[in-house]
Amino acid sequence: MTAQPATVYLAGAGPGDPDLLTLRTLRLLQTCDVILPDDLVTDEILALASPSALIIPVGKRCGQPRITQAGIHDLMLEHAQKNRSVLRLKSGDPLIFGRASEEIAFLTEHSIPFEIVPGITAAFAVAAALKTPLTDRTASSKLIFATAHHASGKLDITPKWQDAFPPDATLVIYMPGRNFALLAEDLIASGIAPHTPCVAVSKATTPEERTHRTTLATLATTEPEAIGPAPVLLLIGHAIQPVGCP
Repeated sequence: MTAQPATVYLAGAGPGDPDLLTLRTLRLLQTCDVILPDDLVTDEILALASPSALIIPVGKRCGQPRITQAGIHDLMLEHAQKNRSVLRLKSGDPLIFGRASEEIAFLTEHSIPFEIVPGITAAFAVAAALKTPLTDRTASSKLIFATAHHASGKLDITPKWQDAFPPDATLVIYMPGRNFALLAEDLIASGIAPHTPCVAVSKATTPEERTHRTTLATLATTEPEAIGPAPVLLLIGHAIQPVGCP
């Protein structure tokens, strides 16, 4: 099915590897008139777009926005009202930590037809690459997605991770920031055992992927350079069982 005019598609580009795109998102890349990608959408994925597509990057790096969220809304509205198909392309899955709620509310308010196309979220891709389960019948019956990043103006919960991590759970932290020592100390202070296995993965599924296997206690003494550049995903829990950890 090709993209429809005057329609906005909120689609997931997956974690970075073009082979992990869904067929639906690939078809939208090939047929949409306008593409609004996040910065984490790789060049290899954008290379699959139609040569005639207008590509307008709308992401941000290191917390510095290239465009405001209101500006993204305006672009979606402008091009949809010009009878163009618009692909709002987000890394991972569009409904996980991607401001989809704000964009859905805006499109609904302005009566713009839209469709949501799921993508492979980074947690699933990282687990597959590590050949490790995220749940285990003997170690983890719960899977928790969290982020260490909060919208500006929101109050932080102190301690941030209190009661966030039952013993029989795997915790996946998106956007953990660069202060791994403070993050590890906060997690330990909230009651997570220092010997709990964890894995930090930088630039998952791309040629630059780096994996750092450790425990929570050792993470507290790890320099950011040892883990690698953003984006980083942190997996914590006894289902992970990283090699070399006690």
